[in-house]
Amino acid sequence: MPSAATGSRARRYNSRMNAPHMPVRPIQALSDQLISQIAAGEVVDRPSAVVKELLENALDAGSTHITVRLEEGGVKRIAITDNGRGIPPDQMPLALARHATSKIASLSDLENVGTLGFRGEALASIASVALLTLTSRTADAPHAWEISGGKEGQVTPSSGALGTTIDVRDLYFNTPARRKFLKSEQTEFGHCAEVVRRIALSRPDVAFSLTHNGKTIEHWNASEIDKRSSHILGGEFAGARLPLDETAGPLRLHGFIGLPTAAKARADGQYFYVNGRFVRDKLLTHAVRAAYQDVLHGDRYPSYVLGLDLDPALVDVNVHPSKIEVRFRDSRAVHQFVFHAVSRALAQTSATAAGAAPAPVTAAPGVLPWMRDQQQTSFAAQFSPTGGVRQTLSDYGALFSPAAAGEVREAPSLPLQGVRPADTPLQESAQAEEFPLGFALAQLHGIYVLAQNRKGLVLVDMHAAHERILYEQLKNALDENAMQVQPLLIPVTFYADPVEVGTAEESQAILHSLGFDISALSPTTLAVRAIPALLKNADAQTLARDVLRDVREFGASRVLLERRNELLGTLACHTAVRANRALTIPEMNALLRQMEATERADQCNHGRPTWVQLALADLDKLFLRGQ
Repeated sequence: MPSAATGSRARRYNSRMNAPHMPVRPIQALSDQLISQIAAGEVVDRPSAVVKELLENALDAGSTHITVRLEEGGVKRIAITDNGRGIPPDQMPLALARHATSKIASLSDLENVGTLGFRGEALASIASVALLTLTSRTADAPHAWEISGGKEGQVTPSSGALGTTIDVRDLYFNTPARRKFLKSEQTEFGHCAEVVRRIALSRPDVAFSLTHNGKTIEHWNASEIDKRSSHILGGEFAGARLPLDETAGPLRLHGFIGLPTAAKARADGQYFYVNGRFVRDKLLTHAVRAAYQDVLHGDRYPSYVLGLDLDPALVDVNVHPSKIEVRFRDSRAVHQFVFHAVSRALAQTSATAAGAAPAPVTAAPGVLPWMRDQQQTSFAAQFSPTGGVRQTLSDYGALFSPAAAGEVREAPSLPLQGVRPADTPLQESAQAEEFPLGFALAQLHGIYVLAQNRKGLVLVDMHAAHERILYEQLKNALDENAMQVQPLLIPVTFYADPVEVGTAEESQAILHSLGFDISALSPTTLAVRAIPALLKNADAQTLARDVLRDVREFGASRVLLERRNELLGTLACHTAVRANRALTIPEMNALLRQMEATERADQCNHGRPTWVQLALADLDKLFLRGQ
């Protein structure tokens, strides 16, 4: 039950809101103090916002070393020292005035902002809710100068090195109600530290130091972006990332993107910068997320550090007082550029990146390998090659001589769609330079392919790998309008409800573009007369039902535009080689070669890894070798 006091407050509130005659005040100008308080509510919502504004000013001043000192999470004290140009003493009172800045002077400057700060509100807003002291010295000054408080403060001589120190104490001392909304000391410090990390990532050429309550927490020397990102995002990101640097017209995207296998459950490793400014932009986030769509497993989030450089006139940074949101003049062009740039980087598999690019391998219907029928091949026969792990590579390569290959081809077979036999013979130099995934040794439990490369042992999930190969081939064929069709000698008929029959009759054009010939034999019967050649060994009825279901649920136009990849992924999954199907050594090598030549082959269509590498050093540790 609500207390009497609570009920009384509620009645007073309702009476005020429902009063027919509210007090009428004349229109009047607000005082400078109240204006500053209002502005501070937009700019300085917590200590981390103060850190952000002051760090941006320090970078705009040309600093190469910045020190951030915090006490009690930044609530008691925030002191930031830089070695930038400094502020002349005659300009120091103006620096604390509202809407006073050296960074823009006209509307043209505002439309071509090239600095991090430009609004001229930060120092005035901070000074209105905290005790601020500004100490600065220029290169031509014999000593530093100091001013305390707002613009009315007096400039007095002081001591200090070249650059500027801004000391902010007792944040919200005069607005205690705002202090009540702050979190714990550790939480506020965490937000401040994250701001320092964001800005340090954007400027690896600048050294940063961060201390809290007198203890040094972080220190980064000036370095390159690869080292700075490794220090800040950790060794896991450094060992699982891809470089990216692409340019198109006035746009340049550069930085690092994390491998899909290193994705995380939280989106706390994503840093995007526009002209050096950290932003949270839905358009950019969506573009990157869409590029990862085919390679992420479940609700995982990739890590990345990306910078987008473009003409300042093409982006509006004056969208929000925090300057963390931007608006692009041509948002669609920016989205497509970022999406395709990230997609191209992800298309390079880590196996290919580890060595030279593999020789092109093409797969065409009719050029198929030989697969033993599991019903006619014993389990022991899968593990009875004439060679073994202890053999040298030259001996192992003899397994793939034309004569040996000919012997294997006489075995009963079933086709493995989308993969052709590996080229022969194989040489040791080819392994190191052209075949990063090495050569097959055996098949484990009908699920995994074991292969040997120069680094050690490679384990391949054959279904996941084959699924990715088929999926990419289907996408390419559809993009090039070259989907080859496999007519069925005997049409596959099945019972269909009226909705399925109607969908098939109304969607003939889209079905044909996908490589299907599905027509009605009766009001309750459909016949499948042709399917895509890449899927010739799949169950035609299952494929037909999947296609018709997607067309019915999402419409013909959306299936090819928005749902195309999901549909093709489903079709590839139905067709990919299943567990417990025995592969010969040449067929396993053919699968490895095709993986090396297929984009995004490190993950299946659902984002699961298709292969892992176990280095010799890892194997040595398992057996305590050298210890």
